[in-house]
Amino acid sequence: MDSPGSLSLRRYGPSPGSHSHGHFQVLLGLAGQLELEIDGRGMRVPVGGGCVIVPGAHHDFEARGGSLCLVLDSSDMGWTRCTVPTLQTAPPPPALALARYLASALQQGRPLAQAHGPALLLEAWSPSLLSLQAPSPLGLDTRRRTIDWPALRRWAGQRWHQPLSVADMAEQVHLSPSQFTARCREEQGQGAMAWLRSQRLEHARLLRSGGMAVAEVARRTGYRSPSALTAALRRD
Repeated sequence: MDSPGSLSLRRYGPSPGSHSHGHFQVLLGLAGQLELEIDGRGMRVPVGGGCVIVPGAHHDFEARGGSLCLVLDSSDMGWTRCTVPTLQTAPPPPALALARYLASALQQGRPLAQAHGPALLLEAWSPSLLSLQAPSPLGLDTRRRTIDWPALRRWAGQRWHQPLSVADMAEQVHLSPSQFTARCREEQGQGAMAWLRSQRLEHARLLRSGGMAVAEVARRTGYRSPSALTAALRRD
């Protein structure tokens, strides 16, 4: 495999799989949850989660409820610095935002995503970039509360039947609505309500891909009618 690698979108299902390979494999969860066992260590890749599997590591995988992942297969040794710890379940926010864009670009057949995406993903994931932050000119403490985006997605996913607001989400992560809105744009690349709608739609799409009827999917994900869900799926 030539550096910097090859990107693909892969769906995993209830049938277990098992293999190893001689290159790095990077997985980022877009929908559902992928169960993994890598060299005897168990982990999960939920929506917004991810991991870097090193060359030669044997891994078993299964997604009983279905899972969609952006997958990078790469022989670029630069990924070595992204494997401490070897299993990483929370990709840096820049890598996660980039992964969502690349997934959309691959679906639309944009050639630059495949040509430049692998190198950009490594750059976004690299821990060295996270430590090279410019100091505050006023000497202020710039540390911020971390938002656990996967946990927030799970929280919202249990409440699609409720009218969630920006304030509800902000309270969940102990930020003010304005702070949460700014962080959402910075780390997820979209407004807070747009982010919430995208998560609901991803959940609905996953349920539909498993064969669930439109009416039942609409009921479970809080759409006001099956036609409203169908229209949302067509717009996306």
